[in-house]
Amino acid sequence: MKKINLLCATLLVSILVAASPAGAKNTPPRDLWDRVEHHDADSNGVKIHYAAIGKGPLIVMIHGFPDFWYTWRKQMEALSGRYRVVAVDQRGYDLSGRPTGIEQYAMPLLVNDIGAVIRAEGRSNAVIVGHDWGGAVAWTLAMTHPEWIQALVILNLPHPSGIQREIKNNPQQRKNSEYAFNFQKPGAEKTLSAEKLAGWVKDDAARVHYIEAFNRSDFEAMLNYYRANYPRPDQEPAAATPAPPAPPLPKVTVPVLEFHGLDDQALLPGALSGTWDLVGKDFTLVTIPGAGHFVQQDASDLVSTTMSDWLARRIH
Repeated sequence: MKKINLLCATLLVSILVAASPAGAKNTPPRDLWDRVEHHDADSNGVKIHYAAIGKGPLIVMIHGFPDFWYTWRKQMEALSGRYRVVAVDQRGYDLSGRPTGIEQYAMPLLVNDIGAVIRAEGRSNAVIVGHDWGGAVAWTLAMTHPEWIQALVILNLPHPSGIQREIKNNPQQRKNSEYAFNFQKPGAEKTLSAEKLAGWVKDDAARVHYIEAFNRSDFEAMLNYYRANYPRPDQEPAAATPAPPAPPLPKVTVPVLEFHGLDDQALLPGALSGTWDLVGKDFTLVTIPGAGHFVQQDASDLVSTTMSDWLARRIH
């Protein structure tokens, strides 16, 4: 009888341990995909969808081409313990609105979309993080609405002045930008597919989400970012007397952290030169050999830990 009671007690202890919080630690955490909140902001009638997680100071993350909010999953995971992290679907992508017409993708409207997200969160400003076209929006927002920004984090998108300079003066950058010039041509979106656009995604499980998101997106809208905002190869005036240079862009007046994967073939690192002259606060540049254009995924741990440390020293 004693042996039976001992066996029963041992079995009971095992069941309780398995059901305890300590036992639960062995259960794999749910993917971020299943844990975020989903919200919409209204940007002058255009729905801007965003995913959110965490509490604290607000961070707004803006993706580029071809991408959607889920590109920030590693950074959202790393930062959500201290911040309210929001990742936007830019207009034309995934669950956001898809207005028609090139003019609907002009930079001032893209900037206003981020302002709408900040307001939807009940805040007056945020840390802004941008990659690729999201980086262009972030730079522009910092120059035109500095009151909306506490700090700026840029990934693989040199300052617009640097990109324009390199396209004008650097034959290699001009050659490597040929894809962008082709995107500006009418009907270029007909060559795209969700599977083709998701071809750069290395994670098989993530690629499934990407294909689904791109099938919900508008390919023409994606390319309208290039048509409305990207420098053109034929912008030099044909007149004998050149037009006066455009006035310099205003300096960025918030701290800036910039990452650049040096294997990026779309945006060469030469455009980074002189960025320090365009920023009026502290500027931190992190170049990462071996990482390509999608540096937030190619070097996710380095990007996440550096961003976390840098923000902890500036945002309270």
